[in-house]
Amino acid sequence: MKKARMTIVLGIGLVFAFAVWTLLVMSVDVRRVGVQATTVGFATLNVRFHSLTGVDMMLYNITDWLGLIPVAVCVFFAAVGLVQLVKRKSLKKVDTDIILLGAYYAVVIAGYLIFETIPINYRPVLINGMAEASYPSSTTLLVLSVMPTLTLQSDRRLRNIKAKKLIKAVSVFFAAFMLLGRLISGVHWLTDIIGAVLLSLGLFLIYKGAVLWSLEKSCKP
Repeated sequence: MKKARMTIVLGIGLVFAFAVWTLLVMSVDVRRVGVQATTVGFATLNVRFHSLTGVDMMLYNITDWLGLIPVAVCVFFAAVGLVQLVKRKSLKKVDTDIILLGAYYAVVIAGYLIFETIPINYRPVLINGMAEASYPSSTTLLVLSVMPTLTLQSDRRLRNIKAKKLIKAVSVFFAAFMLLGRLISGVHWLTDIIGAVLLSLGLFLIYKGAVLWSLEKSCKP
């Protein structure tokens, strides 16, 4: 279980790094430089980066709509779990990695709701005339949390090597496009994107480590 343990430890480390980063965002160089004079941490860094990117609302809208793709992935795997539950007539007989995936998605959603309820800072621009919570970037968090699970699940469940490679390539390209798109669209501060990357990768590695742990445990005599 060494690989599983190391993966989980690395994931926990990234989540801890996210917690530290959040505290820094709340305390370092905090100034009222945001829209409607809202406070922003790492103000100098954020303002300089935002001045370089500007605001591209078309790119924002494109990435916003494309954010429905990871939602569809979540719905698909929820359906997989439901079908297994109906056919096997017992939650204990549903694949462990699917149960873990459901719990993982629940944690991601909970994290999103928490930061929407308790905003750390607000977007650098108004959305529909309103100042919206911006940290961490919710779309980035969703994409980087969900798309790697698509690759992981396809590796486990598909036999066709070409299909596996195609899904992995598409998932990586999509995640990279969405990350870059949210970064340069100007609707988030740079620190919002960094926070989302740390949290999503940390949570995913914990999920992956838990799956590896369950597999290694089931293989033991």
